[in-house]
Amino acid sequence: MKVDQIIKNAKIFTSDENNLHATALAVKDGKFVYVGDDEGLNDFEGEVRDLGGKFIMPCIIDSHVHVPLSVVYDYMPIDSIIECTNKKECTDFIAEVIKNNPGKKRYMIMLEIEKLNGEIITKEDLDSVCPDAELVILEKEGHSIWVNSKVLDLHGITDDTPDIVPELSFYVRDDDGHVTGNMYEGAEMAIILEHGMDLSDKQIESSLQRWIDFSIDYGVSAVFEAGTPKADDFHKRCYKYLYEMDKQGRLPIYIDGSFAIMDPRDLQTAIEYVKLFKKEYGSEHMNTHTLKIFMDGTLAIHTAAMVTPYADTNTMGSTLLNKEQIADILIQLNEEGLDLHLHTVSENASRVLLDGVELARDKLGDDFNVKVTCAHLEIQDDADLERFEKLGVIANYTPWWHSGTAGGSSLNSVISLLGEERGRKMYRCKTLWDSGALVSWSSDNIVFDDFESWNPYLGMEVGMTRWINEKTKSDSENWSEDDFPPASEKMSIEEMILGYTVNGAKQLGIESEKGSIEVDKDADYLVFENNLLTAEPQGFSFNKPEEVYFSGKKMK
Repeated sequence: MKVDQIIKNAKIFTSDENNLHATALAVKDGKFVYVGDDEGLNDFEGEVRDLGGKFIMPCIIDSHVHVPLSVVYDYMPIDSIIECTNKKECTDFIAEVIKNNPGKKRYMIMLEIEKLNGEIITKEDLDSVCPDAELVILEKEGHSIWVNSKVLDLHGITDDTPDIVPELSFYVRDDDGHVTGNMYEGAEMAIILEHGMDLSDKQIESSLQRWIDFSIDYGVSAVFEAGTPKADDFHKRCYKYLYEMDKQGRLPIYIDGSFAIMDPRDLQTAIEYVKLFKKEYGSEHMNTHTLKIFMDGTLAIHTAAMVTPYADTNTMGSTLLNKEQIADILIQLNEEGLDLHLHTVSENASRVLLDGVELARDKLGDDFNVKVTCAHLEIQDDADLERFEKLGVIANYTPWWHSGTAGGSSLNSVISLLGEERGRKMYRCKTLWDSGALVSWSSDNIVFDDFESWNPYLGMEVGMTRWINEKTKSDSENWSEDDFPPASEKMSIEEMILGYTVNGAKQLGIESEKGSIEVDKDADYLVFENNLLTAEPQGFSFNKPEEVYFSGKKMK
């Protein structure tokens, strides 16, 4: 058989669990037609490349990213990042920013909540330093904001405005029931993202192209795009732009899209939006078949849902939906042939989801066909760990967080939130992997910036070491003193590669075409100078493919 590419004398990790290692491959018409040893190449004709022992693996599948949301953040008009140790220093800092930038309609400044050391900012504090313009203080994780009275008035938020979900998506109030200007988890998203529709086509294209260029450079051939809540028009605008790029042959990355909600009132229309996205923006490299639900919030602001209370506040957080609502939406998705993906940071978020899956499975039996994925899973209750495999729920982790950089930058800050026992057993991905559950990896972030945290080889490194240190390709402010416990949850390089390739393909439902180097699959593969299977874990984040192929076409 005459073929387009023949490679021999390579170290190939195929991600095909029936045949993990090979030395040779052949490609014809964008598909693998042979994977095996060098001797098996005798049946193929074409120019032969001898790779001299270089390493080959499948392309990366990043199974939880935010593309349109990151475009919005790419142009977020942040005036400054607050440096402070208390409220007075915070307000003084804001006053100085406004003084140095007079006459603006809106000021947007970023603040990490830990910098307040437990003190509370109110609209009165912000009005005192910014009475004549809009002022928005964005919490660093992007899940809460503080605003002054001008912004509250602009959006019609008053003492009578009902919370969306108490303890999750709500307006903070004082003891007399007055809104303070602080709002959480969905209550704030429209304010954060409202500048998105003002972006020009040129700005959107520039951001998207930067992301595409990064993906090619690092060998990311497919992603799950996890949605942009409370920004439906901008979300559709970006999907339409990506769709048009694909029609023009300018979108080489496969995008598995979604429609995202973080308000239970949106459930009635959410499935129709998924179907609309699937119909309107379906092309060779785009497909939408998933509803994304934000089931809880984050640890740092105590909106992640707990089975037992937070150690420092004795609060529990809440879930967006209960188990009966989850079961109902799963039955509807099952009827439509659609899937479900959920933001589930903490114990009760994943438990309620698992309970809902169990209810739906009991009702539908063998007819249940929804692919269900839980993302993030920072802290899980022991009683639920075995249920993922039993119920067929996919566990999606963001491994660059596994040094403790989410929910606190040190073990001590995590322990202050969760207590000693729970704080020392976060991110139990290895336990789920060994239970037989399907585990996939992602880079989840909401900013493009320099794409540092989108680097899949950073994810692989921290997944193996649970540590970011001076050898890691990462911002120094994220360095940790030691590896994050428990050490038993460290993954092997083989497990990291499988989670970033074939397991990601299974999550997206594209395993018949992508995710492993197998005959009849798309010839998506990466060539590295060094053998990743034997590379030193610390510093692994500096790896990058020297050659990248999508469907047999050399991209780099």
